[in-house]
Amino acid sequence: MTSSRAHLDDLASFIQASPSSFHAAAEAARRLDAAGFDRLDERAEWPTGPGRRYVLRDGAVIAWIQPAGATATTPYRIVGAHTDSPGFKLKPRSTTGTRGWLQAGVEVYGGPLYNSWLDRDLEFAGRLVTRTGEVHLVRTGPVLRFPQLAVHLDRGVNDGLALDPQRHLDPVVGVGPLADADVLGHLAGLAGLTGDDVAGYDISVADTAPPAVIGLTGDLFAAGRMDNLTSTHAGLVALLDVAASGVELADVAVFAAFDHEEVGSETPSGAAGPMLSDVVTRVTAGLGGTEVDRLRALAGSWCLSADAGHAVHPNYPERHDPVNQPVVNRGPLLKINAKQRYATDGPGAAEWARSCEQAGVPYQEFVSNNAVPCGSTIGPITATRLGVRTIDVGVPLLSMHSARELCGVDDPGHLARAAAAFLAPVAAS
Repeated sequence: MTSSRAHLDDLASFIQASPSSFHAAAEAARRLDAAGFDRLDERAEWPTGPGRRYVLRDGAVIAWIQPAGATATTPYRIVGAHTDSPGFKLKPRSTTGTRGWLQAGVEVYGGPLYNSWLDRDLEFAGRLVTRTGEVHLVRTGPVLRFPQLAVHLDRGVNDGLALDPQRHLDPVVGVGPLADADVLGHLAGLAGLTGDDVAGYDISVADTAPPAVIGLTGDLFAAGRMDNLTSTHAGLVALLDVAASGVELADVAVFAAFDHEEVGSETPSGAAGPMLSDVVTRVTAGLGGTEVDRLRALAGSWCLSADAGHAVHPNYPERHDPVNQPVVNRGPLLKINAKQRYATDGPGAAEWARSCEQAGVPYQEFVSNNAVPCGSTIGPITATRLGVRTIDVGVPLLSMHSARELCGVDDPGHLARAAAAFLAPVAAS
């Protein structure tokens, strides 16, 4: 990417192509295919020589560049992210309704800001699995809405809105007799199937409003799912830019985008699962290495855990650390936490500073207010799972976990450039 705006336009396209984690992984795979990466089957033998490869598992994708000079003890440089976002998932027996309204049963996924999802045009998106095991990705376009109760019927709503996720968050999908409606059948029809063909599904709810550059001088970017598609896109772009540059890599460059971070990562396609460890083990074995060689390689490796962070909120500055108050368009965040909810330490901070200096981009430090505990990321999980040195970074946002989040126009591109410098470090002269 040659400019922040070019990166932003490409990010907008990526977000629009990615209404679910499965779509995000598929879009990453499409771009990797176009760049000449080879998709590998985890059930098959893998090639052992140098090359550009990736594996796709459900809503997760891991891609890597194995340089010609790699040995069994060559370290890895990993940019990690996640493809999922907070929201809602379709329940079993999903078609419901009352008083002439048709509704869908949904379950809360992760920690969304409920009120931000009200009165928006939303879609269903995800995967259907047939009785023969075929997987079909589907998306509906705008078909559902969480309608808010009018102020005339709740005069105290502006004094405090309390939403019961079971009673108040069954979205409206239409009107008419319940017997004539079938949410799953509608989704199946989009894939050329019938509802009876579908044996399983993983369907999310997504905002349909397109990303937009806003602000008096066009310095803000609004979109859904920026936590964490900003990082997924940045890591993917970084790896593709390194591949296109033809630079001679000293380490194995890896992009790893996991699913299920918003619900704990403890799945086969989550960061707490075995996927990344499996890839490293198989690459090491292909290079003729032993388990000890794998441990030696990991001991010299780095992971850059990229996940969205918090910009200082102008209306709630007291919720932030009084000294460290990052703002948008002044660079991505280096995320620090004494309790290791973020995995950054002193050597990691120095490595991030080096990457940003090489890329020519600024960065800011983030630490939480002592009275407001922070969330966490895949960083500590990856550090624990692999024993690899890890740095936590990310784009500063307002309205994190909202249906529509806000960042600065420059920060996503800065993150991608810093990630590319991390994957392909230049030795100090």
